[in-house]
Amino acid sequence: MEKIFAPWRMEYIKGEKPDGCVFCKCSIRCEDYVIYEGKTCFVMMNRYPYISGHLMIIPCRHLSKIEDLTADEKMEIFNLTETCVRVIKEAMRPDGFNIGMNIGKAAGAGIEEHIHVHVIPRWQGDTNFISVIGDVRVIPEDVATTAANLKPLFTKYHRED
Repeated sequence: MEKIFAPWRMEYIKGEKPDGCVFCKCSIRCEDYVIYEGKTCFVMMNRYPYISGHLMIIPCRHLSKIEDLTADEKMEIFNLTETCVRVIKEAMRPDGFNIGMNIGKAAGAGIEEHIHVHVIPRWQGDTNFISVIGDVRVIPEDVATTAANLKPLFTKYHRED
């Protein structure tokens, strides 16, 4: 029998859930997971990822509606999305990407009070029997290790327009 090791999950499961917005707090407290700070947005590793390399682009301002984004925020989100794709392609060589936003609880937003864009690398066969039968997802690399590998590439690829 194969074992799945995900030590970072227990801290979340047993830990006290913070009051307020986790993204506003993480932009200050979770320095290991914030891998790029822009002018209006930042890029952060998803601490509980769908798969290794799962990034989120998050506006610095606390807002829940896409229509409340400024023109500068919209532009930076799109530019950082492109940068995330370039960075992940070089570092991880995925076969494809899922990119999107879940706006509102009905759409699957886990944190609906602060909008954010998900950039998720995908590989052929990354969803296998264990996800279907066991309702379990295997994350093959520690999130902090992935962050350390991706962070330096943002300097190489990100351009501020």
